[in-house]
Amino acid sequence: MDVVADLHVHTPVSDGRLSLDALPSAARAAGVETVAITDHDRLHPDLDAPVTVRDGITVIRGIELQVETATGRIDLLGYGVEETAALRAELDRLQRDRIERARRMTARVEEHLGVDLDVAFEPGVGRPHVARAVAESDADCDYAGAFERLIGDDGPCYLPRKVPPVDRALSLLTAACPVVSLAHPFRYADPAAALELAPELDAIERYYPYDHRVETERLDAVIARHDLLATGGSDAHDDRLGRAGLDTAAAARITSCLPDSQA
Repeated sequence: MDVVADLHVHTPVSDGRLSLDALPSAARAAGVETVAITDHDRLHPDLDAPVTVRDGITVIRGIELQVETATGRIDLLGYGVEETAALRAELDRLQRDRIERARRMTARVEEHLGVDLDVAFEPGVGRPHVARAVAESDADCDYAGAFERLIGDDGPCYLPRKVPPVDRALSLLTAACPVVSLAHPFRYADPAAALELAPELDAIERYYPYDHRVETERLDAVIARHDLLATGGSDAHDDRLGRAGLDTAAAARITSCLPDSQA
């Protein structure tokens, strides 16, 4: 499949590395015409409309929110975001929580390793920033090791984030976004439980670069049964776009639901 739309990309506004200035050249190098910026818990401050065009590349203002369900945490993607006061208030709360969590987690790691870490406690901060600081410190521990030994979900320095319940998150996103999608359903411990949200969604992330075999037939059946859109993206945290995404026809079905682009 020729990928022309990558609808799951992160920037330095959360935990990615690809800046908006560098995005057009990275997209062209991958043959991608449309990119959705889906930073964690943040709308990119330099995207001033739901859909814009930057140096010939269509850029969709999106977001990725982690939410709490009865069977565990999952991630939702919103596309073509028109910010509401309620969504802004929740995003501000999430960023305050992120900063406080990062402070406390960093203090735990410093005590555990006996080092000082250089972490910027600002909006968008998360575990990757702590892990990078560990890798750059005097500790004998690289980025992956920081997660494995310290701040992974079962690590001695881990602290959970305070995420919204799924019902509230869906209410906020559906009021602000023309398209709300379930992200990477086969990354959860219980994919079947996550897919039970299908009747409340507009889409499911059908195309994703999993590192294991997945039952795409199950996704296709759920999408057909509930008349959903198929989204897809690379979940890029670097400049390697287009490793997964949508072809021309599938991309057109998504963009037809969004406001017209502002050049």
